[in-house]
Amino acid sequence: MAKSADPRNLLQDQAYDRLKGLIQTGTYPPGTFLSERQLASKLGMSKTPIKSALTRLDIEGFVAVSPQQGIVVREPSLQEIIDLFDIRVALETFVVRRIAGKLTPDQISRLRQNVKDQAQAAKAKDEVEITRLDTEFHTILCSILGNREIERVMWHFRDKLHRVILRVMKQASGRMQTALEEHAGIAEAVIRGKGELAAERIVKHLEFGKQFLISR
Repeated sequence: MAKSADPRNLLQDQAYDRLKGLIQTGTYPPGTFLSERQLASKLGMSKTPIKSALTRLDIEGFVAVSPQQGIVVREPSLQEIIDLFDIRVALETFVVRRIAGKLTPDQISRLRQNVKDQAQAAKAKDEVEITRLDTEFHTILCSILGNREIERVMWHFRDKLHRVILRVMKQASGRMQTALEEHAGIAEAVIRGKGELAAERIVKHLEFGKQFLISR
């Protein structure tokens, strides 16, 4: 007979997901000071799952917890941003070269639907939704290759990607529309089997985000 899930672990996971969501969407921007008591009140939970969630978020670099300063939402460091984009360039250019011209009809449909959804989000000026779709676009490309290790790396970076992409979308004028056009160009190059062109477009696309963030 299977054991039922521990309610304490479920609460901890819920607290973690909800707090991370509040950080990712900018409800708690970098520099915001948090308290376990206030968070417990906001989420309708005891302090125990909140404390566990904050420990996980501290380990993952979303918050900094210290006896001196308390709990504060972290700003990714300059080196973290550079490292993240460099890894993405290396992985994603490899991916698009390998999958170019080899997509199934379902994969093509999924990629194009994502771009259409981005267009709707851009039209609505929905920064949070287009950021989610932006992150999804890149993970779709990696999932098409079917390399589980690359997928694992991209999934690990997914939450960090969301934060930095949202920051670019909010601060770079006109970036939602430009990013949409760049994604459409990458998708069509991959679909048409133009791997080198897709790789060039990936580099240009990612380089903008990197340079924008490190110049702030």
